[in-house]
Amino acid sequence: QVQLVESGGGLVQDGGSLRLSCAASGRTFSNYVMGWFRPAPGKEREFVAATSWSGGTTRYADSVKGRFTISRDNAKNTVYLQMNSLKPENTAVYYCAARLSSSVLISTTPSNYQYWGQGTQVTVTV
Repeated sequence: QVQLVESGGGLVQDGGSLRLSCAASGRTFSNYVMGWFRPAPGKEREFVAATSWSGGTTRYADSVKGRFTISRDNAKNTVYLQMNSLKPENTAVYYCAARLSSSVLISTTPSNYQYWGQGTQVTVTV
C-alpha cells in the first residue's frame, strides 16, 4: 500500500501561484509514476501532470503547459506541482496519484493509477 497526503492548496487571486505537495509513505516511492489530477465535467478525473519514477520524463495537459511544473524528490518521498499564472478555471480539488511503473511512458488515464490521496482544494478568485 501507498499512502498519499496532499498539501499546499488554498485561495489565490487570478495570476497568482501555489505549490502543491504530495507526501508518500509505504512502498518504495521511486518505483512509482506520480501524477496530479482534478475533477472535470463528464470525466472520471482530468489529467493535469505526471512524472516518471526518476523525474526525467514529465507530461502535462495542454491547458497547463508552460504554467505548471511537476517535480519530485525521491529522497523526501514527495512530488510537487508548482502552479503559476493561475486562472479561475483552475479552481478544483487536486488529487495526487501513484502508479507502479518503471517505464518512462506516462499514462494520463486515471484508472491506471492504483493509489490516490484525499485531495487539496485550490480556489482562484477573479
